[in-house]
Amino acid sequence: MGIIWTIVIGFLAGIIAKFIMPGDRHEPAGFVMTTILGIVGAFVANFLGQALGWYGPEDGAGLIGAVIGAIIVLMIYGYMRRRA
Repeated sequence: MGIIWTIVIGFLAGIIAKFIMPGDRHEPAGFVMTTILGIVGAFVANFLGQALGWYGPEDGAGLIGAVIGAIIVLMIYGYMRRRA
């Protein structure tokens, strides 16, 4: 159930992250890319939280952590697109 929950939370986090940081025309804006962005952000938040000791091995990041993770992924994506 942990992976499914991370995907659901990641989906919601991707939508919220796009509202917080819409970006420019070079950043992903479609429904599928927003979903992928949120899911990757949720996994990033889980990984960082566990690496820093904030979460246990069975704990998830939650919605706020996933939104922050999605914003981090969005900022990295925007930075890489500007460099290319």
